[in-house]
Formats: sequence, C-alpha cells, structure tokens
Amino acid sequence: MSDFVTMIAPVQGHTDAAWRHFHKDVYAGDHTYYTPFIRLEKGEFRKHDIKDYTSDLNGNHEVVAQVIFRDMEELRPLVGGLAELGAKKIDLNTGCPFPLQTARGRGAGFIANTADYHKIPELLKEYPEIDFSLKMRLGFADTEEWRGVTDAIRDMDLSHVTLHPRVAKQQYGGDLYLDQFAEFLKECPHPVIFNGEIKTPADIDAIKQKFPEIAGVMTARGILEHPSLLAEYETGAEWDRSKRIDEMLKFHRRLLNHYESTLCGDSQILSKIKPFWEYAEEEIGRKAWKAIKKSVNMAKYHSAVAMID
Repeated sequence: MSDFVTMIAPVQGHTDAAWRHFHKDVYAGDHTYYTPFIRLEKGEFRKHDIKDYTSDLNGNHEVVAQVIFRDMEELRPLVGGLAELGAKKIDLNTGCPFPLQTARGRGAGFIANTADYHKIPELLKEYPEIDFSLKMRLGFADTEEWRGVTDAIRDMDLSHVTLHPRVAKQQYGGDLYLDQFAEFLKECPHPVIFNGEIKTPADIDAIKQKFPEIAGVMTARGILEHPSLLAEYETGAEWDRSKRIDEMLKFHRRLLNHYESTLCGDSQILSKIKPFWEYAEEEIGRKAWKAIKKSVNMAKYHSAVAMID
C-alpha cells in the first residue's frame, strides 16, 4: 500500500449495494467500499448478506467483504464460503461496537478471545490468494487491550489494519485516544488506516498532518452526512453548499429511481430511501430533515425533499 487511500466503512441499513453503486456513479473517485458485515446465522450465511455481496450493482466499484465473528468456529466457514464465491479481499471486523454484537463476543468483543485471536494467522495462511485486512478498536472497555493481541496481529498476513482509537463502550462518542493510536502506529508492522470523526476534507488533512505515517483514512457516518466528502478531498477543494446539495440530490434521485423500479408500494420504498437522510440534518436543515422523517407516503416524502434548497 504505497499511496494514501480513502475507504468507506459500512453502516448497517444504509450502505447497501444500491447506495454504493449510485454513490460511485455520482461522486466517482478511487476509494474502496466495504460491505455491511457478513455473518453466520444458525451456521449459514445470512441470505441478504450474500445477496448484497454478489449483487450486479457492485460492478462499478471495488467492494471488500467484511465479516464479523465470535470465534474460529464462525470465522472459518465465513472465510471458506467467501473463498468459494471467489472473494479476493476480506476484512475481519473486530471493531464493531454495537452491544448486540459485542455481547455475543463479536466485533470489538472479540478482543477478549485472545486464544482464538492467536489462531487467525494460521487460518489466513490457508488462503494465500485472498488479501486480508483487519478492522479494530483499542479495546472493549480499556484503551490498553490492543496490547494483548499485538503478537497475533504481527503474525497475520494483512494488507492493512484499520484502527478506530476509541473503545467499544464509547460507541461513536467521547474522546479519541490519539496517544494510544500513536503507540499502536509504532507497534504495528502493517500499514495503518485511521478511522474516527472523519467528516470533512479538513479532518483528513489534519489527521495526515498529525500522523504522516498513516496509509489512509476510513469514514462511515461522515460520508452519510457529507456524501461529497471524499470527492472534495480528492479534487483538493471544498465545495460550496449549493454544489454539495445539487450533487446530493442527484445521488438521491438515482437511488430513489432504483428503489421505485425494484420495490413495491410506498411503505417498502420509504423504508429504503428515508435512511438516506438520517445523518444529513446539518447539511439539509432541520425543517426538511424533520419533514422527511415524518413522511408517511411518497407524496409527503416528495414534498419534504422539495423543501431542501
């Protein structure tokens, strides 16, 4: 990984194949997209996870399969099954902070399973054709927990490690522990990607200035708030609000047209398209945002979107 890279992390219920396809269509760029996490349910792949990963809509962008697991009994079939599907890149999600997952030992909860954590390097060696990466946090409750798995991380054949410098119990609020990030950066032999509070091109510049050794940045909620974020960064100029809104509405129209052509009825369409605006209150204004949120049919929804100027 020689060049500075930009990556779009998944957000469940938002960044599905259609969202990724039309984001790439409107904003272009060289960034990499990650699937919402793929996991097992009753020992099998969840159908909608695989449908998303194998969708024809993925044809216009690079997509990495991200898996979440609680132990090797879950990780092994996930990797093996994706290998059978021809996966070339797999990201191991040991960073998800959602209590529903961490309570089951998945995501950031997996860091406590040091025995299985140290078994990962041998599993990865069985799939030399796959480019693996790791996503993690500093720990579940303690910012020092990452130190207990550094030996395992060193032994993994990874393209990069993405680190969000918080602990799982903070979820997406509170301080970023940048001193601990700096320590991790010194210890990790793999390229390191910074993840956390990347919301503007200036945020990317600031974190690059503070940590010039990083290989790239990853954003999730930042790109939902500000879909042009990476396009602005890549062109080297922040856009004015008029241009940002014009491009956001273009993106929205293409995504809405897709849902209207593939789904049936106002309820189905609204359930898929309303999340588009969930993180955009600051960008579109509270009045339009509230009207969109309250809309109960497509006529009211279109009226609400028309309030954006």
